[in-house]
Amino acid sequence: MTNQTVLVLDFGGQYKELIARRVRECKVYSRIEPGNMPIDEIKKLAPIGIILTGGPNSVYDPDSPKCAPEILDLGIPVLGICYGMQAMCYALGGMIRSCDTPEYGKTPAMVDPSFPLFEGLSTEQTVLMSHTDGVSELPYGFVNCSRTLNCNNAAACDPSRKLYCVQFHPEVEATPNGTKMIRNFLYRVCGAKGDYDMSDYEEYQIRSIRERVGGKKVLLGLSGGVDSSVCAALLAKAVPDRLYCIFVDHGLMRKNEGDEVEEAFRGHALNFIRVNAEDEFLSALKGVTDPEKKRKIIGKLFVEVFRREAAKLGNIEFLAQGTIYPDVIESGAWNSAVIKSHHNVGGLPEELGFEGLVEPLRGLFKDEVRALGRQLGLPKTLVMRQPFPGPGLAVRVIGEVTKEKLEILREADAIFRCELQKTRCRANQYFAVLTDMRSVGVVGDFRTYDYTVALRAVVTGDFMTAEYAEIPYRILGRVSSRIVNEVKGVGRVVYDITGKPPATIEWE
Repeated sequence: MTNQTVLVLDFGGQYKELIARRVRECKVYSRIEPGNMPIDEIKKLAPIGIILTGGPNSVYDPDSPKCAPEILDLGIPVLGICYGMQAMCYALGGMIRSCDTPEYGKTPAMVDPSFPLFEGLSTEQTVLMSHTDGVSELPYGFVNCSRTLNCNNAAACDPSRKLYCVQFHPEVEATPNGTKMIRNFLYRVCGAKGDYDMSDYEEYQIRSIRERVGGKKVLLGLSGGVDSSVCAALLAKAVPDRLYCIFVDHGLMRKNEGDEVEEAFRGHALNFIRVNAEDEFLSALKGVTDPEKKRKIIGKLFVEVFRREAAKLGNIEFLAQGTIYPDVIESGAWNSAVIKSHHNVGGLPEELGFEGLVEPLRGLFKDEVRALGRQLGLPKTLVMRQPFPGPGLAVRVIGEVTKEKLEILREADAIFRCELQKTRCRANQYFAVLTDMRSVGVVGDFRTYDYTVALRAVVTGDFMTAEYAEIPYRILGRVSSRIVNEVKGVGRVVYDITGKPPATIEWE
């Protein structure tokens, strides 16, 4: 791409793509590379700025990733975030030590608006802290420009060398003015022109798909969810006469979803094929309770089904997937910690049986995927559809997956989603979970011993962090009453009020 570029160097943090996304939100193209990217390659890219990400290590550990001092001598503006701040200061002779009082969560901070990073902001800010180490002594030439109660050097800079660093995370929603800080770095320090938008991404990906695929055919697993649907629309625009979309109905879908998916794509310029494989998937999952094993089994079986259906179609050279970046992050890309494997990332065997893999959405977050979908002309009902995990209800049934449990969960989930859609409650994702716990109840004069259903609803913009939705008690009461009265096998309903972090949005 010919746009101005900001390079995000990854030191293993979970938020690296979120940093890149914030940069793109500010209309500047961003690219992620490993933290040890060679200096010569950095020079070839000629970025207007470099951002050093966070990471899980202690910079003074001999085996921890380090920031090459040469990066800081290129004359390119650099912003270090969390571990990135410590790596920058350590490389320049600063002192890093374990904090007397570690900081986690939203934290009040004092900032100095006379410095470019905080220009236009008030002196009192709320920031997200997540660190056990801190910069105890700044390198020569650096000055302090922010502090918290327990962190004297919450931000610092050397304006003459255009080196800036913050101990907190400006990229997350929990830092309300974080995007403004990043924007200040881009426009006031890096001199960005703002020459990037989603249309650039669409055009670039279409060109890339055509160059990669050539005149060959592409097979896409179409679930009907937002990611695979947008992927299908993009591929259809790039290679319309060579796209084959297979919808694998694995029996793990929401209520009536299989029929709805088929209806939604009927009549479109796609080669749509529905495969009913419920018995095959449930047989493979029999007796399995570990969530990681479930994901691996489903991922492997998906590929086997694709192989089988591809053989029926003839020579299909490329497999396409609607993988988006939260999948990659949680599955442990580069140096990141593994949170959970996704069927379209860690669950794929090395030998796919295809010539190559096409993942045009791999660098996008959910809201960016929706924006691209609207740009491609997909209907709002499809673009704004509730997020749904690739393994389906298998990871919303805790413990062993059976047909009976799936039917119970489908009915409970449908009631919850139906009732919430009638209200003005603000929630970006909401669903039911069938726990593996049974509890005693009383119906009439009889004792019951039925399942507990957990309800989950979250408010989030990026799906990397989330808060639980504050649903009024009267609505939760109505949902609970309907579920226990209408769904046989459910005796108790509870509501999950845990944020992300520490929890993930899905239970498994």
